[in-house]
Amino acid sequence: MPKIELSEYRFDLPPDLVAQEPPPDRGHSRLMVLNGPARPALHRFPELPDLLESGTLLVFNQVRVSQARLLGRKFPSGGQVEAFILEPPLPGSGPGDYDLWCLVHPGRRLKPGGVLVFGRPDSSRHLPAEVLGSHPDGRRQIRFHFPDDPEKILEAIGHVPLPFYIRRPDRPDDRERYQTVYGRTPGAVAAPTAGLHFTREILARLAELGLPTAEVTLKVSAGTFAPLTREQLAAGQLHREHITVPEATVAAVERAKKEGRPVLAVGTTTVRSLEWAARDGRLTPQEGWGDLFIRPGYNFSVVEALLTNFHLPGSSLLMLVAALAGRERIMAAYDLAVAAGFHFYSYGDAMLIKR
Repeated sequence: MPKIELSEYRFDLPPDLVAQEPPPDRGHSRLMVLNGPARPALHRFPELPDLLESGTLLVFNQVRVSQARLLGRKFPSGGQVEAFILEPPLPGSGPGDYDLWCLVHPGRRLKPGGVLVFGRPDSSRHLPAEVLGSHPDGRRQIRFHFPDDPEKILEAIGHVPLPFYIRRPDRPDDRERYQTVYGRTPGAVAAPTAGLHFTREILARLAELGLPTAEVTLKVSAGTFAPLTREQLAAGQLHREHITVPEATVAAVERAKKEGRPVLAVGTTTVRSLEWAARDGRLTPQEGWGDLFIRPGYNFSVVEALLTNFHLPGSSLLMLVAALAGRERIMAAYDLAVAAGFHFYSYGDAMLIKR
């Protein structure tokens, strides 16, 4: 891999371009299209199906966001506390005690043995917990006593884990808008945001045009928002996330490749899933924990096109899109996006990259 400097992936982003709200109507975002060396073209997202080549295979990450942000109180003092579960229990785990790493606020006064109770005013359910210990990076390990399936409890008392750059409390409508319309498997603590643009009408248009689809599952972790460190760059390794690439998706990709049809990943999480499952050079059904770091110099085995949002300066996700499209091309496109007033990050606009 060529040597990479974080400074090469910095750019000036006006704060007012960081989307704080989803578009009034799902699917009505703007869309920038990068197609070869031509100047980027500006479109609206509903045009996407008609911009794709005939037979394009679209692969989606069908994960759902768990309500992993909990509000509660310390016992018996009553002091307020907030916990963000970094890796929720797997769906169907059942009731019981779970030792989970969390980001906690305020965290400094939480000592081992401290008792916490989480809940919300509009729910009669409560979740007791106790602090086990801390990590040097500030995380706290907390033992949660789930009286029922963890996902059911989190759905009842949890809050939407909006990213830190959305500077407002979550609202009831975020429970629907911070999910894709096709997501099924819970367990993510952040949305696969490229999928947020799709409506059932746009999906129907894809089907009408005969564009096939397939699915993977990557349970997005909070590490996707963590600043990229020089240590990660040197090690070539990112945070781990649980990935499933099923046999049906492998078969769909193989058919597309054999017939010369492009494979379009919907979102960077889908890219990481497919390329992780093909890390030995051939795509095979896989399930496990992946920490693949895709950056310039990476040779793609599966993905030929990408639909994605606009990412943080200096982030691993920006490096991933630069690996696919080229750094100079991506940075020029980001400059154009800023000049044209595109909105960035989770609730922002989209970019379609064709190699």
